[in-house]
Amino acid sequence: MTIRIGILGAGRIGKAHAAAIAATAGATLVAIAEPFAAAAQAMADQYGCDIRTIDDIAAANDVDGVIICTPTDTHADLIEQFCRAGKAVFCEKPVDLSLQRVKECLKVVNETKGTLMVGFNRRFDPDFIGVKTAIDDGAIGKVEMVSITSRDPGAPPVDYIKRSGGIFRDMTIHDFDVARWLLGEEVTTVQAAASVLVDDEIGKAGDYDSANILLTTASGRQAVISNSRRATYGYDQRIEVLGSKGLVSAENHHENRVTIANADGFQRRPLLNFFMERYMPAYEAEIRAFVAAVEDGIAPPTTGHDGLMAMALADAALKSVEEGRAVLLSEILV
Repeated sequence: MTIRIGILGAGRIGKAHAAAIAATAGATLVAIAEPFAAAAQAMADQYGCDIRTIDDIAAANDVDGVIICTPTDTHADLIEQFCRAGKAVFCEKPVDLSLQRVKECLKVVNETKGTLMVGFNRRFDPDFIGVKTAIDDGAIGKVEMVSITSRDPGAPPVDYIKRSGGIFRDMTIHDFDVARWLLGEEVTTVQAAASVLVDDEIGKAGDYDSANILLTTASGRQAVISNSRRATYGYDQRIEVLGSKGLVSAENHHENRVTIANADGFQRRPLLNFFMERYMPAYEAEIRAFVAAVEDGIAPPTTGHDGLMAMALADAALKSVEEGRAVLLSEILV
């Protein structure tokens, strides 16, 4: 069986997903919808797919599922449209910047018995899967503390910051999802501190560029997330999980694994400097998971509920910063 897929949006992430589809057995890219003609034509030429409108893809009999890579403010409407059209949906995070709109969208997904997978690619990273497997296998005993470091090499343009929803909804949202996944329990309390240390223009745009967040579960398990928009040494992505019997960790990826040691000390190649380089295997793995879910008629591994909970944690973190206090997740999920 071949799962026939349409992509909505031929930008940077759309290109990554198109490459992932091409590398996935049992999947084929049928159509692309993209308002910029040159970008649409380039993808069509590279993969031999059609250029169609969004409505044409929704109505098509030769499309089983779609991958939504359009601007965030279109996600919820498109999810609803394609679930109503009977197509399986993979949507890049977030579903929407409004928690209420996310809830409304997921109601439509449930009513239509639709398939929705939300793009939390880090769950599909081979190293992070190794951490999760060690936890599930009991190698470190019961999880007690999770530490997640996620720092970008540099801040995005301020124009992007203004429409991103802010650091918690744009950047930390990935870490919130990973924290839930590794903790194995839902978070009940969020306490966050955030500052503008990298670029004053980010502060003028109403956002932060440096943040630390403490998440606590009902049983007392803790996760600490450290975010910065500036890591001059490269794309910093690390995880450490402390358990009752030991520790499991995943380290950074360097340009290669070679270390040179001499009288000047130990020298290694720099870290990878871009999220597409660091996580391309994860993008490929999540598309394989989406295709498998559609083929087998099962729920995907990252669902609309995961999208809802990550957004709720983001809202709680922002409220914690603004009000200078710990915030119960129950205050947000009313």
